[in-house]
Amino acid sequence: MVKETKYYDLLEVPHDASESDLKKAYRKKALRLHPDKGGDPELFKEVTHAYEILSDSQKRSIYDARGEAGLSEQGGMGGMDPQDLFSQLFGGGGGFFGGGGFGGGGRPQGPRRGKDLVHRVNVTLEDLYKGKTTKLALTRHIICGKCNGKGGKEGAVKTCSTCSGRGVRVSLRQMGPMIQQIQQPCHDCDGTGEMIDPKHKCKVCSGKKVVSEKKLLEVHIDKGMKGGQTITFNGESDQAPDVIPGDVVIVIEEKPHDRFTRDGDNLKVEVEIDLLTSLAGGQVAIKHLDDRVLMVDIVPGTPIKEGDFKVIRDQGMPSQRHHEPGDLFVKFHVKFPEHIDAAAIPLLEQALPPRTPLEKLPKNTVTEEVDMSDLDARQQREAHAHSEDAMDEDDEQPRVQCANQ
Repeated sequence: MVKETKYYDLLEVPHDASESDLKKAYRKKALRLHPDKGGDPELFKEVTHAYEILSDSQKRSIYDARGEAGLSEQGGMGGMDPQDLFSQLFGGGGGFFGGGGFGGGGRPQGPRRGKDLVHRVNVTLEDLYKGKTTKLALTRHIICGKCNGKGGKEGAVKTCSTCSGRGVRVSLRQMGPMIQQIQQPCHDCDGTGEMIDPKHKCKVCSGKKVVSEKKLLEVHIDKGMKGGQTITFNGESDQAPDVIPGDVVIVIEEKPHDRFTRDGDNLKVEVEIDLLTSLAGGQVAIKHLDDRVLMVDIVPGTPIKEGDFKVIRDQGMPSQRHHEPGDLFVKFHVKFPEHIDAAAIPLLEQALPPRTPLEKLPKNTVTEEVDMSDLDARQQREAHAHSEDAMDEDDEQPRVQCANQ
């Protein structure tokens, strides 16, 4: 399947562009397309939306895997206003080029959004076939109820005088003819930008403004979900003062199955049958993912050969949206008997097609009767090594791939 590249094309970056490359590309295009600069407002919105998706690692992975449709399924097609994102990246509030931003006054920048909390949940193929509800216990930070996120008594929290509330200190260092500006966290306030008198700190949160809370989430895994899909709990991540809580994102991890393999909404299973069943028919029992046993009739007179594929309609995985089932593909392996009674051979000769006659040899061809026996341990090792060498040589040859018709 060809991956969607629309968002990369809008930013004019390759598919493997780094975060730094994305930001540089967006800055270049956004400054040129901004409406205050006479650019196209709609194209500016599209470019800004593309950057918002690709600069978010979670949304980018969903887009790379399933395109815009995948983002829609996960509720990821929304996002912040283009003007807000531009303002966050390049600053400003009253217009960025001497204007007012989209022809009007700039809006104050809202509270920042907290980070999402990502959890991976391992589920079996049986769970994805039948659906399952599981509980996930997590620990998160919530606003302290005692001080309402203030960290202490009213007026106890003050702006750090050392860093002026920025949380960082800037120092200059001269390196030869160059002067380097170095930014480091403020040691006096530990990078918070605030100072609290120890006497007036909140006794519950010790001035941290948040406390830990254990929360139990009920995760509903729908029938037909696939590995890599996500379940989002909006606003359930860590809380902090003046911060919009992020989401808790559950990523489905599909465990390998010992009997079935999955291809979208289809399933594949390998079944071993004896030689008599393959030739004369019989029944095969296949235990399904919901513990039902499918009884499959092999019609007499239509031999099943080694490696043959058959299909059982509507016994695959359910689709997620409508739960319509895919198909179950069965690959057969024929187990030959270790020994056949010599007395039964005439009966086989009657039932089976006649032997293929030997090729007619030219006159005066010298023939010799020889015996054939099983391999001993050393010969088995040599034969095995020889077959591996032959496979290696074959791998070096160019392959010709036939297109499916």
